[in-house]
Amino acid sequence: MCGINGIIKKTSCSEQDITTALTQMNNLIIHRGPDEDGFTVNCEQDFGVGMAMRRLSIIDLSSGKQPIYSDDKKIVIVFNGEIYNYRTLKADLEASGVQFKTTSDTEVILKLYEKHGVESFKWLDGMFGFSIFDKNINKLFIARDFFGEKPLYYTHSDNQFLWASELKSIIDVLPIKPQISKKGLNLFLRLTYIPAPYSIYDNILKLEANHYIEYNFENHNTSIKEINQEIKPKEQSISFDDAKKKVKDLVYESVDSRSIADVPLGTFLSGGVDSSIVSLCLSQGADKKIETFSIGFKEAKMDETDKSQLVAKMIGSNHHEFKIGEDDLKDNIHEILLNFDEPFSDTAALPTYFVSKKTRDYVKVALTGDGGDEVFGGYNKYYVGKMNTKYTNIVPKPIHNILLNTSKHLLSTKNDNRGKRFKIKKMLKAVNYDGNQYWDIISLANTELELAEILAPSHYINDLFEDYRDKLYNDKVESLTDFRHVDKILSLEGGMLAKVDRTSMQNSLECRAPFLNKKIWDYTNTLPEKFLMNGWNKKHILKEAFKDQFPEEFLEKSKRGFGSPVGNWLKSSLRKELESYIEPKYLSKQGIFNLDKIIPLVQNHLDSKRDNTFRVWAFYCFQKWYSNVYIKQ
Repeated sequence: MCGINGIIKKTSCSEQDITTALTQMNNLIIHRGPDEDGFTVNCEQDFGVGMAMRRLSIIDLSSGKQPIYSDDKKIVIVFNGEIYNYRTLKADLEASGVQFKTTSDTEVILKLYEKHGVESFKWLDGMFGFSIFDKNINKLFIARDFFGEKPLYYTHSDNQFLWASELKSIIDVLPIKPQISKKGLNLFLRLTYIPAPYSIYDNILKLEANHYIEYNFENHNTSIKEINQEIKPKEQSISFDDAKKKVKDLVYESVDSRSIADVPLGTFLSGGVDSSIVSLCLSQGADKKIETFSIGFKEAKMDETDKSQLVAKMIGSNHHEFKIGEDDLKDNIHEILLNFDEPFSDTAALPTYFVSKKTRDYVKVALTGDGGDEVFGGYNKYYVGKMNTKYTNIVPKPIHNILLNTSKHLLSTKNDNRGKRFKIKKMLKAVNYDGNQYWDIISLANTELELAEILAPSHYINDLFEDYRDKLYNDKVESLTDFRHVDKILSLEGGMLAKVDRTSMQNSLECRAPFLNKKIWDYTNTLPEKFLMNGWNKKHILKEAFKDQFPEEFLEKSKRGFGSPVGNWLKSSLRKELESYIEPKYLSKQGIFNLDKIIPLVQNHLDSKRDNTFRVWAFYCFQKWYSNVYIKQ
């Protein structure tokens, strides 16, 4: 687990120039790899290329230092991540006569590439961002894993090409500050995050998950190609019992593969279905008590640590429980939010940071339940998506508009209370009569209409998701499979995985997600949808596969989620800062928002007239980034 950086100069240059830039880029991501660093620089007559990395040692502690070179020194790699099937791949290579100098997974990638070229990228089971410079063919390849667990930014200008694990490394060495991307801005204010290929800056992009860049030094052109071709899945004919057994075997197999490490590891245990199953599987395969970690809130109504305590007792783990409150937020929110390098307003980032920070005191690797909802159909929003069709067939649009207007008053709340009123109101707001309801369902900050109101016309973009629709299986997003595929492309890569990567690596902790396994994803895509969501029963097949190992009905208990009571914090410890962001002079100079709409929106929340938590939190996170990062560069 590491962070990588790279630079290509398109004209003659000195090794010192490249090394200086790489050192500058590397120094900004020491948190990703505090154990050691490494550099490689190659200067030719008309170009120069350099790659660097910071390493967090997890596998092959003694001989896994990077960069790693081919025997003839003409091919070199820097790598961020973990390859879980590297031992199997290595054994196959050794059987064909390939020899190794280390026991690291990095060298396995290099040897695979030497023997099979870019075709070998599709055989890697893991999370990764890596770059390979091949002097034999004068090309460089940069690849990102199937789900996008590891980040990779890049930018291309007339005189150079840069890539990095974190945005800050690129921004710091650019000669001119980039402009704000209107596309990135709109995506953030809809979703609370910015999915690939966009970032908050013009001309700085994220490499999409399951893709690689091919850079040709002959003409300095780049092309981006898919690693594993994703085709529309075909439903298989299989009994539920057979499918259930297969799911159980795949989960055990995945947890086992993601437990390989030469350092201590444990699990994040929230007490929900996914983290409980992962913790159970790990404990059953361990030869001693495993370490489990949970985070809770000092505010009683937000705290759910009782569920994690029950599981920890059941599996006999060494359980560590931490509680956070508003005082912890005051001391850490600045560094947590700004470490994302661009606006990010998932409220779960705060507890994820704290549990990572506390966990790192005990272990270097933590297994998580991330991805279980996307893979097995576990979100409430999937209900809402399916109900939209039934609702619009029964309720005429004029009647719905009346219900929607009424709900603004009858279902409004004054505090950050995410109960039934909140859920019903959110569902009504997301109803769409054009078959595009899911885009508003996943818009956790603002719907399309809300965004059009609060943004200045010069910054608003209509039909925001047009280019994402081209990547989907169907023209309209209507089935559970469609919903899950949208989430894989947008919500997982841009939201969930960005949150976990930045907050855990900020604390030099590696997180692994057993449910994010391509074999499991591909298999669940072929199952009848009712196996995943059976009526109101979410993650049906996963819970059925493991229910005999938990107390009766434990896996059916609802869980609030991993958010934070930020709506209340905005009115207290963060109030003064938030009020500074709605000063008319400040907003007018900024020129991004519609003052007549954004000021009342924020003020109504501050005055407890209406709970606008998610919309105001997104606004706050953008303004915090803008005032502390963008205009101070």
